[in-house]
Amino acid sequence: MGIFSKILRRRGAGHALALDIGTEVVKALVFQIDEETEKGVVAGVGRARQRLGDMQSGAVSDISGVIRSCEEAIGRAEEMANVRRVEQTIVGIAGELVKGSTTTVHYERLKPELRIDLPELKNIVQKVQWKAFDKIRQQLAWETGHSEIDVKLINAAIVDVRIDGYRVTNPLGFQGRDVSIGIFNAYAPMIHLGALQKIAEELDLDLLSIAAEPYAVARSMGLENTIDFSAIFIDIGGGTTDIAVVRNGGLEGTKMFALGGRAFTKRLAQELNINFVEAETLKIRYGRGELGHDATKRIEKLLDEDCQVWLDGIELSLQEFSESDLLPTKILLCGGGSALPGIKRSLSSTGWHRNLPFSKGPSVNFLQPKDVVNIVDKTGLLRDPQDVTPMGLANLALDLVGEEKVLSSMLRRAVKMMQN
Repeated sequence: MGIFSKILRRRGAGHALALDIGTEVVKALVFQIDEETEKGVVAGVGRARQRLGDMQSGAVSDISGVIRSCEEAIGRAEEMANVRRVEQTIVGIAGELVKGSTTTVHYERLKPELRIDLPELKNIVQKVQWKAFDKIRQQLAWETGHSEIDVKLINAAIVDVRIDGYRVTNPLGFQGRDVSIGIFNAYAPMIHLGALQKIAEELDLDLLSIAAEPYAVARSMGLENTIDFSAIFIDIGGGTTDIAVVRNGGLEGTKMFALGGRAFTKRLAQELNINFVEAETLKIRYGRGELGHDATKRIEKLLDEDCQVWLDGIELSLQEFSESDLLPTKILLCGGGSALPGIKRSLSSTGWHRNLPFSKGPSVNFLQPKDVVNIVDKTGLLRDPQDVTPMGLANLALDLVGEEKVLSSMLRRAVKMMQN
């Protein structure tokens, strides 16, 4: 039984909370860990709509407003799960300045005939971490114009280990000259993290982890030991679009830009001279195919230009991943904004990827809750692509269950050292 389960059992709670604080909707999942399968079983689901001023582009702009929405969503989830109080919580973070990338460091050993031991491996992992930290700070400084923006490491995962070109899962005991380790690291500005920590404190939650949401989505399919899987994950929320690129089972990096479903709602409100709530309702009905032919065609035309702007953002983001190799041809969509028909239609068009290194035209499909391999929905309420993100967060919490591998344990200690 893993550390996380022991903590839950000791406190007598037996449940944990995954909290997805979205720009439009707060989603809360109350789940518990099945001791036999070590899978998460969702027992309660709660949702609460945010007010317009509470969030901007995936980041908290009104802490007290977000707290009210979180209380409402958590309360509903706890009531459904028939539990009085859940404390242990994993919270998702999004926003344009949340960055993730994989850094690979090649380490030449002076005595290749010696077997790799723990002190040497620890030294290699720490070198990779500090190199990645400097790289992210430089990137954020260039993008924001602030040379000393304060960022903090939030997630890390080893995605590739090779010795003299051969892939291994645990380098200990191997001989060889060239050791290369690829580590994915996600960072976020302290101002965003501080807001989430304040929210957790006010809600009296025990913050198990804050996780980058595209990282959670990409990990949700259980691809850690799958070396032949490659895909582009696109999570379209209310305020941001989050992209994660997975190559050969390893998470290469993440990218976010501040354009999501709210922009399309604002367009409808402006063009049709209706308020935001009415426009949001109309957009949802359009996405569900509940409008007549004429109304559907009119809305499609109104949103065409915004879909093109969004698609331009996708193209620009993917250019950052196209320098080293061909891009994966499988695109997987999730998030509430993915329900907009123009999104899939735009991605399925032929012109936008002409200047990107695809070997063939990409195929576009939706991620579904059933694709999250380690989370079981007992409520029957998690049915749409928008539910994948909070389920992905719950899946990340399960990483603390069971015995840690040597590399993962070493990386976790290195991360804690850098966070402190």
